[in-house]
This record gives sequence, C-alpha cells and structure tokens, in this order.
Amino acid sequence: MKLFKNLLLIGCGVLALAGCGPDDIASPGTGGDVIINPGTGTGTGGGGGGGGTGNVTPASGCPTIADPQGLKDDGTITGPSGTWRVCTLPSRINRSITLTKSAGVLYQMSGRVDVGSDGGFTASASDTNVTLTIEPGVIVFGGTGVSWLAVNRGNKINAVGTAIRPIVFTSRDNVLGLNTDTSQGQWGGVVLLGRARITDCATGSVASNTCERQTEGAADPARFGGTNDADNSGVMSYVQIRFSGYVLGGNSELQSLTPSGVGSGTQLDHIMSFNSSDDGAEFFGGVVNLKYYVSVGADDDSLDADVGSRGSFQYGLLIQRPGAGDALMEIDSNGFESDTPRQNLTISNFTMVQPAVSASNEANDQAAILIRGNADATLVNSIVNTPNNECIRLNGTGTTPATLTARSVVLNCNATKFLGTGSYTAAQVATAFGAGANNNRDVFTPTLSNGYQNGANEAAVPPFAAASLSSFFTSPTYIGGVRDGNDTWWAGWACNSSTANFGSTSGACTALPTY
Repeated sequence: MKLFKNLLLIGCGVLALAGCGPDDIASPGTGGDVIINPGTGTGTGGGGGGGGTGNVTPASGCPTIADPQGLKDDGTITGPSGTWRVCTLPSRINRSITLTKSAGVLYQMSGRVDVGSDGGFTASASDTNVTLTIEPGVIVFGGTGVSWLAVNRGNKINAVGTAIRPIVFTSRDNVLGLNTDTSQGQWGGVVLLGRARITDCATGSVASNTCERQTEGAADPARFGGTNDADNSGVMSYVQIRFSGYVLGGNSELQSLTPSGVGSGTQLDHIMSFNSSDDGAEFFGGVVNLKYYVSVGADDDSLDADVGSRGSFQYGLLIQRPGAGDALMEIDSNGFESDTPRQNLTISNFTMVQPAVSASNEANDQAAILIRGNADATLVNSIVNTPNNECIRLNGTGTTPATLTARSVVLNCNATKFLGTGSYTAAQVATAFGAGANNNRDVFTPTLSNGYQNGANEAAVPPFAAASLSSFFTSPTYIGGVRDGNDTWWAGWACNSSTANFGSTSGACTALPTY
C-alpha cells in the first residue's frame, strides 16, 4: 500500500483501480490546498508556459459549438494574465464539437465531462462516434476538484497543439494566479477509455474475452477494456496537463493522463504532466505508443503501467521534486501470471532524475524503478540519476516473475543500487541488469547540464540500436532523453518551474500562456 498524506490508509476497492498499481493506494498530495502566492511567470507569453502579461480582456460571449446544449457563459474570471470569458462545457458532449482558440476565452469543466456515451465492450451501432477537437493554444480548466475529462469507448479526442501553442489543461487556482511550484491535486485529469485487451478484470474474465475495469474513483460507470488492440481513442499532441490528481472518491485519484485500455490506433506525443498529486501518467492495459513525454513534479510515480499494458515509449524526461514522489517508473500487475496478455513495456532514451528521496513516499516502491508481478520490461539508452536512492527493484512472484532486459543503461544510485523481494535477491537483480555488459554501468557519474541535458560522460556511452526492437523506435546516436544543449525538442511547449527549467521560450507553469 502507498502512504496517504493526511488521509486514512485503506485498501483499494475491488471495482476501482488504485492510483499506482492494482494493489496500491497512491499519495493524493494536497487534495487541492494551495498557498496564495501569485506566479510571476518567466516568459513573454509566446511560449508554452506563458508569462502572464495582464492584458487579456474577456471575449464578449462564448463561441458556438455543434452540440445543441451549447457552451454556458459563466461570466468572467480574473487573474495575473488579465480577465477571461468563462465558457463551461456541457456535462456530456453528444455531438462532435471544436473548442476554438478565441481571444479572451477559457473553457471550463464544472465537473465530469463525458465525450460521447460508452458504446459498450465492442464496437456497435450504439457507439456515438463523438470527437472532441481542441485547437492549438486552447486552455481548459477544472472549475472544481472533481472536474475531469472522460473520453468514452467509441469516441475520440483530437487535441493537437503546436510547439509554440500547446493545449493546456489546468486548474481554476492556476487561472487565478494562486499556485506555487508545489501546488497539486486541484482537479481530476484526462482519461482515455478504449477497447484494447486488459487483465485483472473487475467484471468478466480474460479467459472468456470479456474483461473490463472501471476508472478509479469514478462514481458513475467509466468502463474500459475490450478485444481490439488496434482501437483508436484519438490523438493528443503538444499538450500540458497541470496540477491534476484530485481524489474523486474511494481514496482513489486520477493522474494527469490516464490511458485505459487504449489501442495502438491512439496517437500520443509531446505530452507534459506537471505536479500531478498521483502519477504523471498511468497506463491501464492496452497497447500504447508514446514519444516525447515530460513528467515534472509527480507526487507518486512519474510513469506507471498496470494490468497487461503493452507499450513502447521513446524520448522522455522524468524529473521529480526534491523530497516528493515515489518511483520514477512502476511497472507492475497483480501477479496473475495466468492472465494474458502479459504486461510488456519497452522504453528507450529516457532521462530519469530523482534529486532527493522523500522518507514518506519512497518507502512504498523502495527504488527509483520497480518492476513486479506479471510484467516484463526492456530498458535501453537511458539514464537513472538518483544518488540518494536504490535504482532498481525486482519483485518476484508466481512461476514466471517480472523480468528486466537492459542495454546501454547507466545508473547513479546509493550504495545499495539493487533490491530483490519475493523470490528475487539483490544479487539476482544485479545479474539481470548486467553491469559491465551491453554497455550497462551501475557506477556512473552524471555530467548533465540543467539537470537533464547530456554532457561529456553521457556522450561517451555507446547507444543501443533501438530500431531493432520495433518499427516504432528510431536509433539515436546517444543515450538519454536529450542529446545535448542543442537538442531542444521540449522547447516552448514544456513549462518552467523551480524543479526544471526548459529555457526562455517556455513560460512558468504557475502562469497562463497568452498569445
């Protein structure tokens, strides 16, 4: 179990997913408490974070959308960037609509917003086939703690920003300028619900191909799972999700992004999570491909995968706040080795940074990377910089325990380095990692600039040909997420904080972008 801050420690409900692994409860963070200290911003307003010029004036009214319910004009809201017109989304979007980038307009979720209706376990005539399109530069905020976006099965999201105009999902307190670099847990998050295969069923069974689960903490059905591993829940590209992770109910909270049973037809790239009070992103089953992922300040795991996820991830930065967060990666299932598909993640070119260890949170996963249950992980071309923590823990359960394959991976850990639990010993974990072979090193001195850009020592490590793993991967000439100071794939669309600074073209996470 994971330790709650200021909440009673209890077990997960059978029908609700927990915030980290199926057996676990994650830290909910502040639950929406903030310190009143307006963010100042560091950019000019043209970058992803925005500087907050104070010159925004409200639109005269709300744009027209195709859904007959329309947008509700909820007056104006004023913060450091100026005054905005608040246009509230309907609780259920029943027709395909577009949220346009309109000067002086913010879009609000006043509670749960459903994109279409759940069309059921398999595609059928009951699918509503609704698509929510969001234009570059649009800002959507959660007006209450229990606000969240549910893209139901048989429906899609089309949220495509740009490097200079990302789409931003954030909280009301962020709009008001009340947040600091430690604020978190102020609204729910974005949930994609698909029909790909999952395990650890809440209803149905793997054997009968009827396995389904329910979104964590949701009071009403928000189901996912099916038999179509190529299912398509839409596209999200150049998107920031800030200050998420509110506890919806049952001591369960959402992440910034929660793809649940999504299929390989779903496109995810250039996604940033900032200060989620749970995980940066958690993947529940399905087949997921993700490139260019940034998680900063997650209060639980920066990347989590459960219940039969099969995923390919390339180019990532996982950066935790000093004294906060749990594992950088948690890859697990419930240990049901008889369940298929077996969880299998392949990860290349990640830089993972844990500047200090939280005594309250780190004890949960016990290492920067935890792999357990019915899970296999392949990690290549990556850097783990956690000088005060153990690097890798393998937990062996069942007849076929979790496995690790590493190639061109370097570690900067405390003296213990490896942990083994269950049927694994620390020595077996060290053997699985294989320092001294395949360009793996468990004694490495980082020379990272700005905390995440490669220096001389990183450049000296020969990379592994990641493209040999699958056609999804490219084969870079370097390890880690960022080649050097000239590599700026995150510039403009990732926002700045005291935890990670992404340069002058990005603005502050505590301020809204203005264009």
